[in-house]
Amino acid sequence: MSEIVDLPASARERAGKGPARAARRAGQVPGVIYGAKKDPIMIAVENRQLNKLLHSGGFFSTLFNIKVGSASERVLPRDVQFDPVTDQPVHVDFLRVSAATTVTVQVPVTFLNEDQSPGLVGGGVLNVVRYEVELTCRADAIPQQIEIDLAGLEIGDGVHISMVSLPDGVEPTITDRDFTIATIAAPTVVKDEAAEAAAEAAAEGEAAGEAEAPAEATGESEGGES
Repeated sequence: MSEIVDLPASARERAGKGPARAARRAGQVPGVIYGAKKDPIMIAVENRQLNKLLHSGGFFSTLFNIKVGSASERVLPRDVQFDPVTDQPVHVDFLRVSAATTVTVQVPVTFLNEDQSPGLVGGGVLNVVRYEVELTCRADAIPQQIEIDLAGLEIGDGVHISMVSLPDGVEPTITDRDFTIATIAAPTVVKDEAAEAAAEAAAEGEAAGEAEAPAEATGESEGGES
């Protein structure tokens, strides 16, 4: 289950572009807390702290306690808008949740025991199809990550969602097929070497053909002179 992270914030008196720009000039990112049939709360969080959380991974599957003054709101991030030039966050949305709230989240995938996979040890390549899996679950039961055990997998083997043990009450949003998360692919080095060998063989064949052509031409010329 994801840990609950405390995130301090300050209240914003007014919405609109003017107050939002003022917050950004002060090193903050404007945001809003909404949901649970309550009035939205306009907030601002520290830009540096938000960036740190965004780059630490699993941001959208992490529960936060946002503290605004003496009040506290249990929330889940829903959206972050970024500046198209600087790629810095310019606005963030949080959804109020409770233990009974059902949410849809993207949960990161972690791979274990790569050194115990005969396919990988033998030179195979881990081909990751999905770095995250979309799940539906209660807000208080969001898995921190999905662990994939690679032990025993050979080249050509795949990991499908049916092979993953999910906690009770946690289900993938895709239910109509047994989708692939990762495969153990044949080593690209072997393929590249085979391609290089074929190219070299073809080049040698062309060189041999060019070497024979002048000899034949010389013989014809000498025959003509005689």
